[in-house]
Amino acid sequence: MCGRFTLTAPPDAVAELLALIDLDPFPPRYNIAPTQPILIAIGGEAERPGANRPNRRALLARWGLIPGWVKDVKSFPLLINARAETAAEKNAFRGAMRYRRCLVPASGFYEWRRQGKAKSEPHFLKPADGRPFAFAGLMETFQGPDGGQIDTAAILTTAASGPIAAIHDRTPIVVAEADYARWLDCRDHDPQAVADILSPPDDDFFEIVRVSDRVNKVANTGPDVQAPIEENAEATPVAATPPNGEAQGSLF
Repeated sequence: MCGRFTLTAPPDAVAELLALIDLDPFPPRYNIAPTQPILIAIGGEAERPGANRPNRRALLARWGLIPGWVKDVKSFPLLINARAETAAEKNAFRGAMRYRRCLVPASGFYEWRRQGKAKSEPHFLKPADGRPFAFAGLMETFQGPDGGQIDTAAILTTAASGPIAAIHDRTPIVVAEADYARWLDCRDHDPQAVADILSPPDDDFFEIVRVSDRVNKVANTGPDVQAPIEENAEATPVAATPPNGEAQGSLF
């Protein structure tokens, strides 16, 4: 699963990664939580003949996908993750998987290891090469009863492997840069044509660092939440519990 992540790379590095022409400045974010706005990239209209950059757009979306058919938002579970194995068939994700795939830029994510009844241990997973990357995502534009619209998104996950599997049995999917165009091209590539993209990251892609439970609390948004546990040995435990990707309270 993916219940918290970060985007601390500078905007110009993110724009270069995703081949975005226009990207508004944004501050580094060290503890992005469900229901907060997240940056996503979507494919645009058909490519212009002779264009030397992909036609992609950046959007802000609420992290927590709301399918267009939902009537009572407050009673609907918070869908921050979607299982890649079943997304093409599940009613909540089927339309987005076919027509509204997106990329979610990130600099790392957090995962919690549970060992029996012991307290869950948070870990920070960051790319070994230090570069930003992009999760495979899905988006929906939800229209409320008052006519207002909100873009929403979820991150696709799959079964974990390698070192990540020792922490959690699920992992968010990282899309290789070479596959960005194919993943975003919903016009010519249906879910079956991009199924090979939905695999766990290579075993050496992430460096895993044990961090303190300060990250559990949404209010803690500074870089100290990424400090190795040795640097936070005296951190005061917080009451918040690790995120749950299945359903998390009220949507608003």
